[in-house]
Amino acid sequence: MFILEEDGRDLYDRIQEQNLNRQYELLTNCIEIGLLKGAGSFDKYLLWALNHVAVANISQFGGRFRREPIYVGDHKPPHFKDVDDWMDRFISTVQEIWYIWTPTELAAYGLWRMNWILPFIEGNGRTARAACYFLLCVRSGTLLNGRKIVPERIRESRADYERALKAADRAWDDGHLDFSEMEDYLAGLLQSQLEDDGLPFQGGNSLKS
Repeated sequence: MFILEEDGRDLYDRIQEQNLNRQYELLTNCIEIGLLKGAGSFDKYLLWALNHVAVANISQFGGRFRREPIYVGDHKPPHFKDVDDWMDRFISTVQEIWYIWTPTELAAYGLWRMNWILPFIEGNGRTARAACYFLLCVRSGTLLNGRKIVPERIRESRADYERALKAADRAWDDGHLDFSEMEDYLAGLLQSQLEDDGLPFQGGNSLKS
Protein backbone atom coordinates (compact mmCIF):
# COMPACT_ATOMS: atom_id res chain seq x y z
CA MET A 1 0.00 0.00 0.00
CA PHE A 2 1.31 3.42 -0.93
CA ILE A 3 0.21 6.91 -1.89
CA LEU A 4 1.54 9.13 -4.65
CA GLU A 5 2.00 12.85 -4.25
CA GLU A 6 -0.63 13.35 -6.97
CA ASP A 7 -3.20 11.37 -4.94
CA GLY A 8 -3.27 13.91 -2.15
CA ARG A 9 -0.49 16.37 -1.36
CA ASP A 10 -1.51 17.03 2.25
CA LEU A 11 -1.66 13.35 3.17
CA TYR A 12 1.53 12.61 1.25
CA ASP A 13 3.40 15.38 3.09
CA ARG A 14 2.06 14.25 6.46
CA ILE A 15 3.10 10.64 5.86
CA GLN A 16 6.54 11.75 4.72
CA GLU A 17 7.04 13.88 7.83
CA GLN A 18 5.88 11.06 10.10
CA ASN A 19 8.26 8.70 8.31
CA LEU A 20 11.13 11.07 8.93
CA ASN A 21 10.34 11.31 12.62
CA ARG A 22 10.23 7.51 12.81
CA GLN A 23 13.49 7.31 10.90
CA TYR A 24 15.16 9.60 13.42
CA GLU A 25 13.90 7.49 16.32
CA LEU A 26 15.20 4.36 14.59
CA LEU A 27 18.49 6.09 13.81
CA THR A 28 18.91 7.00 17.48
CA ASN A 29 18.41 3.35 18.47
CA CYS A 30 20.84 2.24 15.76
CA ILE A 31 23.46 4.67 17.05
CA GLU A 32 23.03 3.30 20.57
CA ILE A 33 23.55 -0.23 19.27
CA GLY A 34 26.49 0.94 17.18
CA LEU A 35 28.15 2.46 20.23
CA LEU A 36 28.12 -1.02 21.78
CA LYS A 37 29.06 -3.06 18.71
CA GLY A 38 31.40 -0.75 16.77
CA ALA A 39 32.35 -1.15 13.11
CA GLY A 40 30.40 -4.36 12.58
CA SER A 41 27.14 -2.54 13.24
CA PHE A 42 27.43 -0.74 9.90
CA ASP A 43 25.91 -3.20 7.47
CA LYS A 44 23.29 -3.50 4.74
CA TYR A 45 20.58 -4.38 7.26
CA LEU A 46 21.06 -1.00 8.95
CA LEU A 47 20.76 0.76 5.59
CA TRP A 48 17.74 -1.29 4.53
CA ALA A 49 15.96 -0.46 7.79
CA LEU A 50 16.70 3.27 7.54
CA ASN A 51 15.46 3.37 3.96
CA HIS A 52 12.35 1.30 4.61
CA VAL A 53 11.18 3.62 7.38
CA ALA A 54 11.95 6.74 5.35
CA VAL A 55 9.76 5.73 2.41
CA ALA A 56 7.02 3.64 4.06
CA ASN A 57 3.65 4.15 2.32
CA ILE A 58 5.18 6.39 -0.35
CA SER A 59 7.19 3.70 -2.15
CA GLN A 60 6.67 -0.04 -2.58
CA PHE A 61 10.38 -0.76 -2.86
CA GLY A 62 11.69 0.56 0.44
CA GLY A 63 14.31 -1.41 2.30
CA ARG A 64 15.71 -3.25 -0.71
CA PHE A 65 18.39 -2.42 -3.25
CA ARG A 66 17.13 -1.27 -6.62
CA ARG A 67 16.65 -3.61 -9.55
CA GLU A 68 16.11 -0.95 -12.18
CA PRO A 69 17.89 2.15 -13.47
CA ILE A 70 17.45 5.58 -11.91
CA TYR A 71 18.64 9.00 -13.02
CA VAL A 72 19.61 12.02 -10.93
CA GLY A 73 20.67 15.12 -12.84
CA ASP A 74 23.89 14.54 -14.75
CA HIS A 75 25.03 11.70 -12.52
CA LYS A 76 24.97 8.20 -14.00
CA PRO A 77 24.98 5.69 -11.12
CA PRO A 78 26.13 2.08 -11.50
CA HIS A 79 23.93 -0.39 -13.37
CA PHE A 80 21.38 -1.97 -11.07
CA LYS A 81 22.95 -5.41 -11.63
CA ASP A 82 26.12 -4.08 -9.98
CA VAL A 83 24.50 -2.40 -6.95
CA ASP A 84 24.92 -5.37 -4.59
CA ASP A 85 28.62 -5.63 -5.39
CA TRP A 86 29.23 -1.91 -5.04
CA MET A 87 27.41 -1.85 -1.69
CA ASP A 88 29.41 -4.85 -0.43
CA ARG A 89 32.60 -3.02 -1.38
CA PHE A 90 31.40 0.19 0.24
CA ILE A 91 30.40 -1.45 3.53
CA SER A 92 33.60 -3.49 3.64
CA THR A 93 35.69 -0.35 3.12
CA VAL A 94 33.93 1.45 5.97
CA GLN A 95 34.52 -1.47 8.32
CA GLU A 96 38.15 -1.93 7.31
CA ILE A 97 39.19 1.71 7.72
CA TRP A 98 36.99 2.34 10.78
CA TYR A 99 39.91 3.09 13.12
CA ILE A 100 42.17 4.62 10.47
CA TRP A 101 40.01 7.50 9.27
CA THR A 102 38.63 10.25 11.48
CA PRO A 103 34.88 10.50 12.16
CA THR A 104 34.47 13.25 9.58
CA GLU A 105 36.49 11.34 6.98
CA LEU A 106 34.39 8.23 7.53
CA ALA A 107 31.11 10.15 7.41
CA ALA A 108 32.16 12.14 4.33
CA TYR A 109 33.11 8.98 2.48
CA GLY A 110 29.82 7.33 3.44
CA LEU A 111 27.74 10.32 2.40
CA TRP A 112 29.45 10.66 -0.97
CA ARG A 113 29.65 6.96 -1.77
CA MET A 114 25.97 6.28 -1.14
CA ASN A 115 25.04 9.24 -3.31
CA TRP A 116 27.35 7.89 -6.02
CA ILE A 117 25.89 4.36 -5.92
CA LEU A 118 22.26 5.45 -5.31
CA PRO A 119 21.34 1.95 -4.09
CA PHE A 120 17.61 2.57 -3.56
CA ILE A 121 14.73 3.54 -5.81
CA GLU A 122 13.46 6.19 -3.39
CA GLY A 123 14.91 7.99 -0.38
CA ASN A 124 18.61 7.78 -1.27
CA GLY A 125 19.38 11.23 0.07
CA ARG A 126 17.54 10.71 3.34
CA THR A 127 19.18 7.34 3.86
CA ALA A 128 22.66 8.61 2.99
CA ARG A 129 22.36 11.53 5.41
CA ALA A 130 21.10 9.24 8.17
CA ALA A 131 23.99 6.84 7.51
CA CYS A 132 26.41 9.76 7.54
CA TYR A 133 25.15 10.83 10.95
CA PHE A 134 25.33 7.25 12.23
CA LEU A 135 29.00 7.14 11.23
CA LEU A 136 29.74 10.53 12.79
CA CYS A 137 28.20 9.58 16.11
CA VAL A 138 29.36 5.99 16.43
CA ARG A 139 32.91 6.70 15.30
CA SER A 140 32.98 9.68 17.71
CA GLY A 141 31.80 7.42 20.53
CA THR A 142 28.69 9.39 21.47
CA LEU A 143 25.26 10.59 20.39
CA LEU A 144 26.32 14.11 19.47
CA ASN A 145 24.61 17.11 21.05
CA GLY A 146 23.03 19.95 19.13
CA ARG A 147 19.57 21.33 18.53
CA LYS A 148 20.00 21.18 14.74
CA ILE A 149 21.90 18.10 13.61
CA VAL A 150 24.15 17.70 10.58
CA PRO A 151 21.49 16.19 8.24
CA GLU A 152 19.28 19.25 8.70
CA ARG A 153 22.21 21.57 8.13
CA ILE A 154 22.96 19.71 4.91
CA ARG A 155 19.40 20.28 3.74
CA GLU A 156 19.79 24.00 4.42
CA SER A 157 23.04 24.29 2.47
CA ARG A 158 22.25 22.26 -0.64
CA ALA A 159 24.50 24.21 -2.99
CA ASP A 160 27.65 23.48 -0.98
CA TYR A 161 26.53 19.88 -0.49
CA GLU A 162 26.04 19.30 -4.21
CA ARG A 163 29.32 21.03 -5.02
CA ALA A 164 31.17 18.68 -2.63
CA LEU A 165 29.47 15.64 -4.16
CA LYS A 166 30.45 16.71 -7.67
CA ALA A 167 34.05 17.35 -6.61
CA ALA A 168 34.34 13.80 -5.26
CA ASP A 169 32.67 12.45 -8.42
CA ARG A 170 35.18 14.26 -10.64
CA ALA A 171 38.10 12.89 -8.63
CA TRP A 172 36.70 9.37 -8.92
CA ASP A 173 36.23 9.75 -12.67
CA ASP A 174 39.89 10.79 -12.88
CA GLY A 175 40.95 7.66 -11.00
CA HIS A 176 41.38 9.17 -7.52
CA LEU A 177 39.60 8.77 -4.19
CA ASP A 178 39.34 12.35 -2.94
CA PHE A 179 36.38 13.49 -0.87
CA SER A 180 38.31 16.16 1.06
CA GLU A 181 35.87 18.91 0.04
CA MET A 182 33.01 16.87 1.48
CA GLU A 183 34.97 16.31 4.69
CA ASP A 184 35.67 20.02 5.09
CA TYR A 185 32.00 20.74 4.47
CA LEU A 186 30.82 18.22 7.06
CA ALA A 187 33.39 19.34 9.61
CA GLY A 188 32.02 22.87 9.42
CA LEU A 189 28.44 21.67 9.85
CA LEU A 190 29.40 19.47 12.78
CA GLN A 191 31.21 22.33 14.48
CA SER A 192 28.11 24.50 14.10
CA GLN A 193 25.93 21.74 15.53
CA LEU A 194 28.13 21.30 18.59
CA GLU A 195 28.21 25.05 19.19
CA ASP A 196 24.42 25.30 19.00
CA ASP A 197 23.88 25.55 22.76
CA GLY A 198 24.37 21.82 23.23
CA LEU A 199 20.61 21.32 23.02
CA PRO A 200 19.09 17.97 22.01
CA PHE A 201 17.69 17.52 18.53
CA GLN A 202 13.95 18.05 18.25
CA GLY A 203 12.05 16.14 15.55
CA GLY A 204 12.81 14.25 12.37
CA ASN A 205 12.39 16.95 9.74
CA SER A 206 16.16 17.21 9.55
CA LEU A 207 16.31 14.06 7.46
CA LYS A 208 13.93 15.34 4.80
CA SER A 209 15.11 15.77 1.22
